Amino acid sequence: MREDHPVPFEGQEIWFLTGSQGLYGEKTLQQVAEQSQRVAATLDGADAVPVRVVWKPVLTDAGAIRRIMGEANEDPACLGVITWMHTFSPAKMWISGIDALRKPLLHLHTQADAALPWATIDMDFMNLNQAAHGDREHGFILTRLRTPRTTVAGHAANPRVQARVGSWARAAAGAAAARGLKLARFGDNMRNVAVTEGDKVEAEIRFGMSVNTWGVNDLVAVVDQVSDAEVDAVVAEYGDLYEIEADLRPGGERHDSVRYQARIEVALRSFLTDGGFGAFTTNFEDLGGLRQLPGLAVQRLMADGYGFGGEGDWKTSALLHVLKTAAQGLPGGTSFMEDYTYDLASDTPKILGAHMLEVCPSIAGERPRLEVHPLGIGGREDPARLVFDAAPGAGITLGWCDLGDRFRWVSNVVDVVEPSEPLPNLPVARAVWEPRPDFETATEGWLTAGGPHHTVLSTQLGAEELTDLAEVFDTELVLIDSDTTRRSLAKELRWSAAYHRLAQRL
Repeated sequence: MREDHPVPFEGQEIWFLTGSQGLYGEKTLQQVAEQSQRVAATLDGADAVPVRVVWKPVLTDAGAIRRIMGEANEDPACLGVITWMHTFSPAKMWISGIDALRKPLLHLHTQADAALPWATIDMDFMNLNQAAHGDREHGFILTRLRTPRTTVAGHAANPRVQARVGSWARAAAGAAAARGLKLARFGDNMRNVAVTEGDKVEAEIRFGMSVNTWGVNDLVAVVDQVSDAEVDAVVAEYGDLYEIEADLRPGGERHDSVRYQARIEVALRSFLTDGGFGAFTTNFEDLGGLRQLPGLAVQRLMADGYGFGGEGDWKTSALLHVLKTAAQGLPGGTSFMEDYTYDLASDTPKILGAHMLEVCPSIAGERPRLEVHPLGIGGREDPARLVFDAAPGAGITLGWCDLGDRFRWVSNVVDVVEPSEPLPNLPVARAVWEPRPDFETATEGWLTAGGPHHTVLSTQLGAEELTDLAEVFDTELVLIDSDTTRRSLAKELRWSAAYHRLAQRL
């Protein structure tokens, strides 16, 4: 059975590291410590920063810097580090420490106070408050070391700065989720499909995720062991959460179809929990002894934060888990999605997205309806699923493709809208959206970039968080947004290809 959802990012933290040196004397270092604690506390208390910010003692020599970076690497609670050069911290002291760091880094370019006391400024003040000086030294060494990082400039109390730090913290949480992710594929890839294939070894090297295959009948064995009492408890949850017709309720003519999805849910949850898996895939071409394609069961697991990809699509499954982790606590939803068909007759063309069954109810705009309908593929019993329209709102779609020499993420900023008309005969959950900047530019750009047909749709995250995630993972991101033109995107793709080919030779 499902446990209560944990508090977002509970037990996780970001370390705040301040650079200085012994040249200024103990009194100055005490002031540095006091002021850097104040800056860290400002970020820690900001609503926009969802992760606890923990101040660490001021760093003044290479040995201390190397030790703290090593501790950050080994502490599972530490998602990443923020560095700030309060005074002047000579960058050669940071080389071995930065080189050893294996967690996300944010370079914060700030100062203790926003305003300058013009009438009283003297050289003591200048020596103490010289982040404008010290952070340029720090920025150079980060660039010289080719260190992936996010750089944020401005006072720590500024809401814009806090929002950007918060976005990076979410990206760092997503990176941590990827590094520890175990993904179970039940069966293999859908036959003859190209874009859902990919290099699982390279994915583990770059992102840290472990992707392995399990026979679907390994799951069937667990399904067969589920007790009626366990099924009864899950079915009772369905009755509390969803709209259900009488013939699907206990005692109804088609109630057995609902009970079987509940049985699959209990078994899947047990299998994933016991194996420590955070994501999984299924494939309608390989169902073994399953009587139904998992539908409702998958939807419910996605709502609890599990990653999922249909037809063996492990890349989208992993991406969904990472984005769900990063989006914790934000309004809206995040789901597995597929571009299905278009409305080209309206003044503003729309995309209708759905999947056979597996769309996450976190994006629902109304109370989902639990329904049972035939499925035209798979050759199994009629599966139960949740049916709903996605709630309107600004969002993004994000897909992951393997280009052979590198991975690429392709994203489109979209506006999820209400369907133009009711969809009484479409028995699946769905979302309708208008891509930015317009249908032609967005779809032509997506196709040119090689974007996949499976995506993650999120109304919780936006371009800012995706940019930070791509920087954390040092991965190519092609972002199609309101400023994109065909010409600009064509240039970006050519430049990006040249850059990545050159970078691989360095």
